[in-house]
Amino acid sequence: MNKAEKLKLTLILGALTAIGPLSIDMYLPGFKSIANDFNTTMSVVGFSLTSYFIGYSFGQLLYGPLLDRFGRKIPLIGGLILYSISTLLCALSPNITSLIVSRFFLSIGGCSGVVASRAIVRDIFDLKESAKFFSSLTLVMGLAPIIAPLFGSLLTVYFGWRYIFIFLFFFTIILLLSILFLLHNVKGKNYQVALNANTIYNSYLKIFKNPTFIAYGLAGSVSYASLFAYISGSPFVYMKVFGLSELHYSWAFGINALGLIIGSQTNRYWLKRTDSKKVTTTSLIILVSIAIILFIGIALEIFPAILSMIFIFLFIFLLGIVNPNTMALALSPFESNAGSASALMGSIQMIVSAIISGFVSSGGSALSMVSGMLVCSLSGLFIVIIFSKKI
Repeated sequence: MNKAEKLKLTLILGALTAIGPLSIDMYLPGFKSIANDFNTTMSVVGFSLTSYFIGYSFGQLLYGPLLDRFGRKIPLIGGLILYSISTLLCALSPNITSLIVSRFFLSIGGCSGVVASRAIVRDIFDLKESAKFFSSLTLVMGLAPIIAPLFGSLLTVYFGWRYIFIFLFFFTIILLLSILFLLHNVKGKNYQVALNANTIYNSYLKIFKNPTFIAYGLAGSVSYASLFAYISGSPFVYMKVFGLSELHYSWAFGINALGLIIGSQTNRYWLKRTDSKKVTTTSLIILVSIAIILFIGIALEIFPAILSMIFIFLFIFLLGIVNPNTMALALSPFESNAGSASALMGSIQMIVSAIISGFVSSGGSALSMVSGMLVCSLSGLFIVIIFSKKI
């Protein structure tokens, strides 16, 4: 693959992976407006985020076998069509219940992009190159959380929050055309993959029992869910507790997303000197240390807002290092069923994220947010320490 082909692949897969951040980050600044329009609270609006995580987790399990059986493009196109229809339903929602339900179906459609992207990377690259390519995807994907909140806040202020979903509709149409005409030479159909329930169940069970997948797929999924603890709590914490305006919150959110990008690119250089396993363990230890300090500072109320935001930035920076390596390591043992392995990893991540999101939304405090971040990152470190010894 030459540089031009690799760049085209990076942009397309990066845009597919960015559907998730765009679907979440663009509408976060509109929480207050949505709550006012539907005469409810921001905490209740937060459950539209929880329903998204639930749909995203179970939707990925559907796409895994479909991607292995029918190839990468057909299920991907079907998922994006469902996503585009759901964006319009979100824009036309008459009440908060309708929005929560529409967000559920939006996530089922949108999750096809991230599952297919991970599987395509596994199809093409080896372990070390996969980790580097996932870092490149994070660079493209990471632009979304920087731009999305600012753009979402501008749309909310000048046109209303519903136009956020109208924008996502047109973005999806452009992405669909790109996949149809520009995404070539990806894995095709494999009729040896059966689609009956028993076979699918056994396939997922076999993947889950793989020692490498347990050590790094499970650890990566759980630790990365800490990002969604932050995402769920950030609108309330930054705008209510820290007192930021919608526009200032967008800037703060974008700066933290920049930390994810810087971390992913730092990972590329770190991999030139050592391997993914050492990078994963070391960065998880530092990640947990930062989470503990942040938790203590918030719990004892000794951290001013600016210091809390600095530690949150450092936490997200380290997630940018952890995530590409755990993904590459988790998918490395699988070839014919890479789609299912990708789906299972993403599904575990979103199940944990849904639980953490619900906890943070219900808590409605800075302490509940950092508690979720600490629990997820600490669990990820324990899993790596315990299970990596068995590989």
